Amino acid sequence: MEPFRQKVRGDKLADFFRRIRDQGVLVDDIVFVCIGTDRSTGDALGPLVGTMLSEAGYPHVIGTLEAPCDASNIVQRLNDIPPDKIAVAIDACLGLSSSVGLYQVADHPLEPGKSVGKSLPPVGRYSVAAIVNAAGPKQYWILQNTSLHRVMTMAREIASAVRSVFPV
Repeated sequence: MEPFRQKVRGDKLADFFRRIRDQGVLVDDIVFVCIGTDRSTGDALGPLVGTMLSEAGYPHVIGTLEAPCDASNIVQRLNDIPPDKIAVAIDACLGLSSSVGLYQVADHPLEPGKSVGKSLPPVGRYSVAAIVNAAGPKQYWILQNTSLHRVMTMAREIASAVRSVFPV
């Protein structure tokens, strides 16, 4: 199958998760790796999604508000993924101003920390990168000053799409 990468609106996220399900992947096969920290508004998307999924009863979630998966522990946390599970990585990112509010979905890993110059291991067999703000010269400052409303809205859209396609 050809590599898949596409920018989509929130109402098309379920189509991406259906694409995964249609390849024979069941909810019990998936580990949701939700990357980020609650110490930065823009970067809190991953832990917010992880918390929403965990509270909804998803059994395999790495990265919540209580126990984030971030740059300080990502290598260790990735070792927690059982070898028989398929990782779906979820993270926030910066992008073009015209793309803010969209999602970059792909059937390949994402590179966490790339927009702020960090070199971290790629994560996920599948990935969702939420474009929470426009990239600019001061990436950390931009993430710190990203609208919490936008981040919450996008986190809810991801969690809702997961719940609609992979109910627990």
